[in-house]
Amino acid sequence: MSGIITQLFMFLVIWWLTLFVVLPWGVRRTEAQEEGHDPGAPANPMLLKKALITTGIALAIWGTAFVVFHVLGFSLLDLLDITRL
Repeated sequence: MSGIITQLFMFLVIWWLTLFVVLPWGVRRTEAQEEGHDPGAPANPMLLKKALITTGIALAIWGTAFVVFHVLGFSLLDLLDITRL
């Protein structure tokens, strides 16, 4: 069974990749552009909401992988054997 540190790093990698998927959701530009501001910057980035959504999705992905590989006993080699059928 993988150690706690390995599981933590797996979760962090999944979380980080999921964040890049969630960040563009609901982005709207500012209507009144001010001098010195990027015209493509979002008016309300909603970072806390997106971080919570990212955490939920990452927990679901990580939990599914944990159950498949540790509880059910599958390995990546088993997945390769399935594709050869």
